[in-house]
Amino acid sequence: MGIYLSSPKTEKFSEDGESTRLRYGLSSMQGWRATMEDAHAAITDLDASTSFFGVYDGHGGKVVAKFCAKYLHQQVLKHEAYAAGDIGTSVQKAFFRMDEMMRGQRGWRELAILGDKINKFTGMIEGLIWSPRSSDGNDQVDDWAFEEGPHSDFSGPNSGSTSCVAIIRDNQLLVANAGDSRCVISRKGQAYNLSRDHKPDLEVERERILKAGGFIHAGRVNGSLNLARAIGDMEFKQNKFLPAEKQIVTANPDINTVELCEDDEFVVLACDGVWDCMSSQQLVDYIHEQLISETKLSVVCERVLDRCLAPSTAGGEGCDNMTMIIVQLKKPIQSDAPAPENSSADKEVDPEAHPAQSGSS
Repeated sequence: MGIYLSSPKTEKFSEDGESTRLRYGLSSMQGWRATMEDAHAAITDLDASTSFFGVYDGHGGKVVAKFCAKYLHQQVLKHEAYAAGDIGTSVQKAFFRMDEMMRGQRGWRELAILGDKINKFTGMIEGLIWSPRSSDGNDQVDDWAFEEGPHSDFSGPNSGSTSCVAIIRDNQLLVANAGDSRCVISRKGQAYNLSRDHKPDLEVERERILKAGGFIHAGRVNGSLNLARAIGDMEFKQNKFLPAEKQIVTANPDINTVELCEDDEFVVLACDGVWDCMSSQQLVDYIHEQLISETKLSVVCERVLDRCLAPSTAGGEGCDNMTMIIVQLKKPIQSDAPAPENSSADKEVDPEAHPAQSGSS
């Protein structure tokens, strides 16, 4: 059967929600792919003043994307920098923490559960023998303690996932991205890219890959991975003499902060299954068109996925898993930030290039 089905799976998982500051809608669809490897998170109340949205596009399997959807936002919240108001640092640490947590016996066990790789019988035996002894059900904060077991030296998964997250607190939007999922904001109908697709042939990526001992062949890292940054993919993170951010492939996110203003209408997060078919501006235009007559944001997302779905697998585009989240900002927002200059829908923009934003990578 290969990687494609004989006919696409067009059933969708869709959801809507809102808070006092925003409303969101999302939809995901397996499409032509033999398996669904996308995952997502939408949490309007990460804390009293903060909302969290994430799109995770898995490759080589679904487990890393599912792991991120389950744990990444929790780790953002747990880091001491978050309590001090430094969301950027807590998010960056959370991206790296995903790789750390997926190692060892505990990491192996979590991934096995998320990947449905163990049947109920062996799963039960595994659990009875290798579960931590202290799990008596008291609601302590899980500090991911070391576990003894046959997989104690597990170095982590060779499959991986992109991670593109948007965190909204009051009038501030923080976007963190590793990989080629993308976040775009619509400001007065104009699309501005708030993340950069981390392809191996970008100069900054190429430089790191080569310095770490990797190579690029046919636009792929070591001839296999068409991303330069991702969570997981541990086979590309084995250089013991280099820190995590300097490995051939790194989970290190670009972080971009935007002051929201009254001109900001909505934010879109989507995996490359959508961006392969529509440019940032085309998608923003289409959403605006739909919002004239449709108020349910998940329905707008569903229409985008149907529009992107290819009629056959002959071309490749429109054949991927697709996930998309629209976050609509409720008015008014008391700030007046200028539009980011030099940004356009069809250019990959350096996140530091926006005067309305501050970025770090």
